[in-house]
Amino acid sequence: MKALVLSGGAGTRLRPFTYTTPKQLVPVANKPVLSHVLENIRDLGVREVGLVVGDRAAQIEQAIRDGSEFGLRVTYISQQAPLGLAHAVLLAADFLRDDDFVMYLGDNVFAEGLRAAAASFHQRRPDAHLVVAKVSDPTSYGVAEVGPDGTVQAVVEKPAQPRSDLAVTGAYFFTPAIHQAVRMIEPSRRGELEITDAIQHLIATGHPVTVDRYNGYWKDTGQVEDLLECNRVLLDRLSPEVDGQVDDATRTHGCVVVQEGARVTNSHLIGPVIVGAGAIVHNSRVGPYVAIGRECFIGDSTVQDCITLDGAAVRGVHQLRHSLIGRRAEVRADRRTTHRRLILGDDTQAEVPA
Repeated sequence: MKALVLSGGAGTRLRPFTYTTPKQLVPVANKPVLSHVLENIRDLGVREVGLVVGDRAAQIEQAIRDGSEFGLRVTYISQQAPLGLAHAVLLAADFLRDDDFVMYLGDNVFAEGLRAAAASFHQRRPDAHLVVAKVSDPTSYGVAEVGPDGTVQAVVEKPAQPRSDLAVTGAYFFTPAIHQAVRMIEPSRRGELEITDAIQHLIATGHPVTVDRYNGYWKDTGQVEDLLECNRVLLDRLSPEVDGQVDDATRTHGCVVVQEGARVTNSHLIGPVIVGAGAIVHNSRVGPYVAIGRECFIGDSTVQDCITLDGAAVRGVHQLRHSLIGRRAEVRADRRTTHRRLILGDDTQAEVPA
């Protein structure tokens, strides 16, 4: 089995970050979302990955390279415009050939992995096997309508009156039968070749389509709140590890990770917290649920439920919460009010009340 990972989306809901960084490279728990995706794929026993990339291809290639860091062989497939998931399958036909494959959206996190879904696909081998999750508002998703025998009777995109609460997530398993289906469909009203239309074509032509109900934590990290929530969930799964320097004046509680080359002095770390390699934390209260990137500086500040990307600095800011601070961004205090929330893109400077 091969894997097809889609990483060409524009990420408009995550601006200003995605003006400078592909959304798949924004980190949660100090690791890019795309790295979490590739690790899950490796855990399925897959070794060959087609990575569909758009106008940020160079940045993704620089981060992932040939995939050997993950134990994978990565082939890059260019999608010049976001013309739909089924269009990506069309582009990848020469790479996929006659192999079964898992298609995985590069901004989705499945915290417990996909091994159970893969095992179910291999055992039953339908022509499409959809990973679905129960949701409270099905009108925001593609929805799978499942019959009494467990096969999918219809896939409806964002139904006004949903007949099911099973949302189609960002992971799909296919046999080569999908290639004929994507060639048979027409672009949707938004001008894209929709994978839901291709799946519906399989159903209409008598091909078996089934589902695997995902009971673990799944999140599409397309918005800031989603990233912060996902960061909290993945931080809760870390194990304590201190490879950097923590002085005797620093107190730690709960799960604390201090990576090699990081220094923490005269501070209070309340886990779960991760301090990235080369970062400095001084005279600050950090946590819970904080991920500090590589080479960051946190000084004379109180930080909670935040992600600071590599090279960011927070100086003299009290009660910084629920915030996402971009690479090399700097936040300074002007000491006039209390609690604040910030969403700062890369290379930004901001002054806030201390």
